[in-house]
Amino acid sequence: MNRREFSTLLGGAAAAWPLAARAQQGDRVQRIGVLQVGDENDPVAKTSVSTFTQALADLGWTDGRNLRMDLRWFGDDINRSRALAQELVGLQPDIILASTTPATVALQRETRTIPIVFAYVGDPVASGIVPRLNRPGGNITGFANLEASLGGKWLELLSEIAPGLKRAAIMFNPDTSSPSAYVPPLETAARSLKIEPIHAPVHSDAEIESAVVALGHQPGGGLVIMPDAFTGVHRAPIISAAARHSVPAVYALSFFARDGGLLSYGVDLVDPFRRAASYVDRILRGAKPGDLPVQFPTKFEMVVNRKTATALGLAIPPSIMLRADEDIE
Repeated sequence: MNRREFSTLLGGAAAAWPLAARAQQGDRVQRIGVLQVGDENDPVAKTSVSTFTQALADLGWTDGRNLRMDLRWFGDDINRSRALAQELVGLQPDIILASTTPATVALQRETRTIPIVFAYVGDPVASGIVPRLNRPGGNITGFANLEASLGGKWLELLSEIAPGLKRAAIMFNPDTSSPSAYVPPLETAARSLKIEPIHAPVHSDAEIESAVVALGHQPGGGLVIMPDAFTGVHRAPIISAAARHSVPAVYALSFFARDGGLLSYGVDLVDPFRRAASYVDRILRGAKPGDLPVQFPTKFEMVVNRKTATALGLAIPPSIMLRADEDIE
């Protein structure tokens, strides 16, 4: 079954969902755990959580009335995500929302019975989170951020905005993400554009700096930043290093461009959390997570930072400006 069939299946199921059942509330207060990447001071992470809670409220679930929410932040620390996953499972919630692959994997290790809905997981099958997409079985389902074709599009965009591109480093943390799904289309684009792709795994700010310094030593270097909990949390040093060493970069996540990165193109960051609320609602009303298909992105956005382009001595071509959803001057 392909993605369009998943969407058709889901749409039909939603249309058949009895309105009366959606209007009814159980007498018992439902308890939901949330394991969230980032921290309470991260505006993007805060927006994701508030979007989720508002979507739940729209469906009739309000924290403090018929819902109790236990929220835990793990930054990008894998060990902390594991400890907090154990803590949340120990609270015996009715359901748990997991943000990103590390959070979902950590929770999966702790429970095979409590329902888990994930948001913003890269490749749930390759990560071992679910065995299949249409009917995942078990206690886990959710919303992936995987769109493999983006790998080629990132390199094409970077070569448009930086025509002298000769080498492009693919930056990711192998402990929190794998670029494997994006690599084949990226390498296809690289051959067509005569650009050398380089893998740049990083685990710390020091390794980020070293990777960018190596690219900046010779002209023609560029960066492709993978969608990754680690790179998202460490966006400030990545953006700073790219600016200091005059390395053009394209990012999978829009907040990079809003925070000073050159160009971003990827999945809408907030939409998976809004959509996850619908699955939480259905599961709390009796649906089994294993019967709900894993869903893929439906909304994408491009953000261009003209101020950064000017600082790098780059002119943004009209072909990119016409496609941009947001233009930062």
